[in-house]
Amino acid sequence: MTKAFLFDLDGVIVDTAHFHYQAWRRLANEKLGFDISEEFNESLKGVSRTESLERILAHGGTTLDEATKTDYGTLKNNWYVALVNQMTPDDILPGITDFLVQTRTAGIKIGLGSVSKNARPILEKVGILDKFDVIIDGNKIAKGKPDPEVFLNGAAELGLLPEECVVFEDAVAGIEAGRRAGMKTVGIGKADILTEATLVFADLQNVQVADLIQQLKALE
Repeated sequence: MTKAFLFDLDGVIVDTAHFHYQAWRRLANEKLGFDISEEFNESLKGVSRTESLERILAHGGTTLDEATKTDYGTLKNNWYVALVNQMTPDDILPGITDFLVQTRTAGIKIGLGSVSKNARPILEKVGILDKFDVIIDGNKIAKGKPDPEVFLNGAAELGLLPEECVVFEDAVAGIEAGRRAGMKTVGIGKADILTEATLVFADLQNVQVADLIQQLKALE
């Protein structure tokens, strides 16, 4: 029986991927001496800040000492936070607010499972922090996705078994993390990319919670 929905943040609740891209691209341009494309940025979705920087350095054939990596990660985050601070409730993705209302009405718990260390202030900025029963973010985990830690911690804090939770993700790494946690997964995006998800929707705008639960049950 489904007792909780665990949502990723970026690309599911709000779209901050473009803010990450702007900040990472600025770092690459100003500090590393090369450019990164939007296509490359797709490979950073659902990945921690540290791992994202490692991928960018490898992409540019560049190496840095650990102290500089830390400094650059902090600098990128400062630029990102400055962009995030401009967010409003208008930045919530279509259908999310109604879907959360439906979820609560159905008696299903709501959790956040995000590697972002800025998840809580983002939810506060867009006005839905109080909708979540638990928030597991980058400040509460040691391993980023595709490790299942973030979702297993969410289930634990809710007092539920992994199989009682459904993960909502837009990234391949997030879908893998949900699957490794032993949870059903709902992909938000393109079916040809999120091939390992239990179900895939372009967005949640026209998805009804009751119908979704029935679809998931039929796949058991």
